[in-house]
Amino acid sequence: MNEKPGISANEALKRLIDGNERFLLGDSCVAGLSRESMAEMARGQRPFATILGCSDSRVAPELIFDSGLGELFVIRVAGNVLSAEVAGSMQYAVAHLRTPLLVVLGHEGCGAIQAALETKYRKVRQKSRIQLLVDSILPVLDGLNAELPPPAQLAQAVESNVRSTVRRILESPEGRARVVEGRVKCVGAIYDIVTGRVRFLEAPDHAVWGTTMKTTARKTNTEPQVP
Repeated sequence: MNEKPGISANEALKRLIDGNERFLLGDSCVAGLSRESMAEMARGQRPFATILGCSDSRVAPELIFDSGLGELFVIRVAGNVLSAEVAGSMQYAVAHLRTPLLVVLGHEGCGAIQAALETKYRKVRQKSRIQLLVDSILPVLDGLNAELPPPAQLAQAVESNVRSTVRRILESPEGRARVVEGRVKCVGAIYDIVTGRVRFLEAPDHAVWGTTMKTTARKTNTEPQVP
């Protein structure tokens, strides 16, 4: 399937916001699908948004956005980190599924971010493969305020990680390739596990892949890390 999306990026974002409001109110409207709907879905998928989220079992995008089967293209990995495999999945969603909206969804109290902080400030080491994941997060922690209390520092680190991933996506070759289209939006968001509310971060100037991406690409001094 290589069709144009049925809705715009802004309309997709509103659907997510409205869905989270229903989730907060306990008015979720997603129900089971009929056999006819399942048969139609088997012929292809048309998700309206792509979500890069954390693997945390308490942060299920379909539930917190009150979305049904086939509505969200979800990629989940601890710490919502960006790797070659994740970037490839996102590229597929944009190029083939034509999702107009990409959301990087972090969450308060993220264990992967906490582990990265422990490595940074206390030199704690995790098991080998976990440490590889933690090490991939460490570069985004350079600007943190070391004097903050631990809860505030973790919150700052979670947001910094989300913002860094959004920036890398927008500055990637795939992002620059979309300059001429200007139809895909990428935004960051933070989920509060205690309240259930999703807080969308203010979008950077080049959150929509359009003409402003040219300026961003000229200013960066390093090669994009996203394939």
